[in-house]
Amino acid sequence: MNDAGDGPRASRSAVAAHRAAGPASRSRPGPDRGRRLRRALRGPDRLPGAAAVGEAERIGFYGFGASAHILCQVAVHEGRRVFAFTREGDEATQEFARGLGAEWAGSSAEQPPQQLDGAIVFAAVGALMPAVLRASAKGARVISAGIHMSDIPSFPYELLWEERSLGSVANLTRADGEEFLALAPQVPVRTEVTTYPLEGANAALEDLRAGRFRGAAVLEI
Repeated sequence: MNDAGDGPRASRSAVAAHRAAGPASRSRPGPDRGRRLRRALRGPDRLPGAAAVGEAERIGFYGFGASAHILCQVAVHEGRRVFAFTREGDEATQEFARGLGAEWAGSSAEQPPQQLDGAIVFAAVGALMPAVLRASAKGARVISAGIHMSDIPSFPYELLWEERSLGSVANLTRADGEEFLALAPQVPVRTEVTTYPLEGANAALEDLRAGRFRGAAVLEI
């Protein structure tokens, strides 16, 4: 299942974005099962937008769920400064982000303490785009990592001026995945996983919308 962020979005991946039945288990999985889950989450589709922001030093993640909680660890490992944006009032996720190395965490309605060199928008909320541009420095790249997004509202040209740019990322190559799999143990990447049975997919989506878990949701088949 995908990043909760400021709104749910769909995914083509069986393990990618997230009550009737509730999660199958919130306990830590056993060694073999845990390794399978971690491998699933470390595939190429866990890396949307990572390469597109280039060498940004101050990077913003809008929506801090499945993808962002992994990329945060990689970015910190690379010496970048991470600024995490969540739903307003989601202090638990903000604390989670800081625990993974984010320098600052707040709501998507807030301005970061310093302007961003680049940003990845995981939340499927088009209305965020003007706010992200407003938080960005000259020459910053703002990347939408979602498959779907609500309409982006109009905004004054001055937000795009000074060589800021908007873009999107849909797919990555096998080489991207292999490079990441080689890097992950060096960080090392630690994933937070909540598992659901396949028949609990609707419950998982409801939990995603409500922000009831942190990290990623995985459907077990």
